[in-house]
Amino acid sequence: MSQARNHDGDPRSTRLFGHRVAAAGPLLPVLITLVIGLVFLLGGAGTVWLPLLAAGPALAASTDGPRGVLGVGLLAAGLGVALGARDGASGAELAAVPAALLAVTSASALAGALRSRRERVLADVRSVAEAAQHALLKPVPPTVGPFEAAVRYSAAAAEARIGGDLYALVPTPYGVRLIVGDVRGKGLPAVGTAALVLGVFREAAYDEPDLLAVVDRIERSLARNLGADDFVTAVIAGCPRPGVLEVVNCGHAPPLLVRASKEIEAVEPAPPAPPLGLRALTDQTPGLQELTFADGDQLLLYTDGVIEARDRDRAFYPLVEGLTRHLSDEPSRTLGAIHDELLAHVGGRLHDDAALLLIRKPVPCAPPAPQLPTAEAVLGDRVG
Repeated sequence: MSQARNHDGDPRSTRLFGHRVAAAGPLLPVLITLVIGLVFLLGGAGTVWLPLLAAGPALAASTDGPRGVLGVGLLAAGLGVALGARDGASGAELAAVPAALLAVTSASALAGALRSRRERVLADVRSVAEAAQHALLKPVPPTVGPFEAAVRYSAAAAEARIGGDLYALVPTPYGVRLIVGDVRGKGLPAVGTAALVLGVFREAAYDEPDLLAVVDRIERSLARNLGADDFVTAVIAGCPRPGVLEVVNCGHAPPLLVRASKEIEAVEPAPPAPPLGLRALTDQTPGLQELTFADGDQLLLYTDGVIEARDRDRAFYPLVEGLTRHLSDEPSRTLGAIHDELLAHVGGRLHDDAALLLIRKPVPCAPPAPQLPTAEAVLGDRVG
């Protein structure tokens, strides 16, 4: 799936860096303990400063497990006794130094055990989040029906894999249908609403021949389940037959239609309609727009987190200009460049969920030109 999580950079590079740090981490407390011992050995600082050896096991609590902490602590205690004896420390001092170091070691070992337990719990939570991500935001293959497709998604919450933005792209008996939406609010309630919308959409997209009927089913479901102040902005689109694109906009940012000539136009809703979940408060109903969608055309759907992303000068990200700069015939490459530029625009961290979905109708390959017979072949036929 062409998705960027959070945000992000290359996840493989991040994992590789993390593995290298984890591999070097257990060695650091040992090196620090040996360096402190070497300084005492060469400098003759005296036994007063020997408790500084406790820095080794204290640091080991953040990089290693209880066994590693105990090992570093025993090393520090042994060095402390040896250095104290070399400097002629009394018996009471020789006993006090290892006792203090072993006390620090015991506390550090306990802290290391608790840290390891929290890391295991966090790993379990992350695995559940990954499973929820794949169940809610299913992977989008590079080709869906007759279209090429790509997705980039970033959740603003730290360590999050999913948020309040949603997308789906599904082939149905009535053509390929897609949705991009933005749930009001953040956190788990927004994720629950996104799951509700996507579940109804995927079911209705297969059942309803009319795209407006799909929207109506989502609206009815939200009216039963959402609070009075909750709503979802969304664009639902479909391609019922070759060369035709249907769009229903429910209070969402207008999609960008890119013609094969590279001309970009915003598909403004006509007429404007309220977000999903608020239809009961107004007499407006969404309308169905029908557009041509020829070979080479592309459609970009996105959420507010993209166009409302600000830089240090509080300037919004110019999506149309970014799309113009990075437009190509490969949707994944186009969205990858836009997503990287978006992260650079905000300084590396988005403050709102952001989703981008791009589909393209590929240009059919021209049939190979018939090969004309060469002069030698013609002459050979005549001689024969």
